[in-house]
Amino acid sequence: MSEQHKKILLVEDDPNFGTVLKDYLTMNDYEVTHAKNGMEGFEKFKKDDFDLCILDVMMPYKDGFTLAKEIREKNTEVPIIFLTAKAMKEDVLRGYKVGADDYLNKPFDSEVLLMKIHAIIQRKASETVTDSKQFEFKIGNFDLNSKLRFLKLNDEDPIKLSPKENELLRLLALHENDLMPRELALTKIWRDDNYFTSRSMDVYIAKLRKYLKGDPNVEILNIHGEGFRLVVNIQKA
Repeated sequence: MSEQHKKILLVEDDPNFGTVLKDYLTMNDYEVTHAKNGMEGFEKFKKDDFDLCILDVMMPYKDGFTLAKEIREKNTEVPIIFLTAKAMKEDVLRGYKVGADDYLNKPFDSEVLLMKIHAIIQRKASETVTDSKQFEFKIGNFDLNSKLRFLKLNDEDPIKLSPKENELLRLLALHENDLMPRELALTKIWRDDNYFTSRSMDVYIAKLRKYLKGDPNVEILNIHGEGFRLVVNIQKA
């Protein structure tokens, strides 16, 4: 899930700060459209598809809250980060109420903004994948039917998976050969992300590894500190 060339709408009325921030994000492989006020920002938003919006709160003609509300009426999914010189609790709450994904108080560390952008885009991409309606998967020589909770190796009798085994394997299959973040599985399946649920997931991963031993080209790798990867090695003819 590369963030390379993702499109960002930056709406910032301070020309110097806006230019510096645009250049910084461009240097980090984002495609940035800079608008100087809320009205211009909304016009640019309507003309293109953006992966994320960064909105200054205090702007002439149309403030960031009003702009965010208009953006949300057109697109309920696009992530929004607010930039503000005011650290008042009321403003922060108002920002989240109109659909903000995150908030940064000026002045801020540009690397922190970069990390927030990275995390939000990665999370949104993962959510898009997990919302897929796909329920049949080919995993090497295995067939998984997540509706029936059957895992079948070639012509052998199918294994009936438990609900959590089934959900976890489906999530891994949706991320085949890519990282499945640990937090994603814990929040989607266990509805919680703590030490005990994390240990529980490790037990289920061990069970799935046991089931998948029938095909040496299939394995679940532990990506330390990040999550797991279902690797399917393609056999050469």
